[in-house]
Amino acid sequence: MINVLFVCLGNICRSPMAEAVLRHKVNERGLAQQIRVDSAGTGDWHIGKPPHEGTRELLDSRQISYADMAARQFESEDFVQFNYIICMDDSNAANVRSVTGGEEAEIIKMMDLLPDETLREVPDPYYTGNFEEVYRLLDAGCEVLLDRIAKEHSLL
Repeated sequence: MINVLFVCLGNICRSPMAEAVLRHKVNERGLAQQIRVDSAGTGDWHIGKPPHEGTRELLDSRQISYADMAARQFESEDFVQFNYIICMDDSNAANVRSVTGGEEAEIIKMMDLLPDETLREVPDPYYTGNFEEVYRLLDAGCEVLLDRIAKEHSLL
């Protein structure tokens, strides 16, 4: 099983949106038995809460499921449990790297998957309110990530 973890600040906007989008793409490609997707936040403010209303509305409009998703905090065990840790911005990446654990997982910034984009961080819609822009970036980034995982692990 290949395990992918998306990380943002509070785990209610960006990372659960990315989790839902990648799960949707994984299911469309018939890879649900080979790829597991989760998300976490570096902060603890929203533990146990569902995705933000803006994230839910956007996912609903595209018929992408976020069933059973609840915010959780990133922890050191995630380094062992996940092959890929995808961070939404520099602060998230720095916070993940500051957690003591292992170096087993590959830490990637989402926007590094989209080198042609001018933005170098996924904006936080909790503050900007622009869930559409975030979806556009995450949808494109998840497509690139899934192609990369499929190639690296010889998945059909």
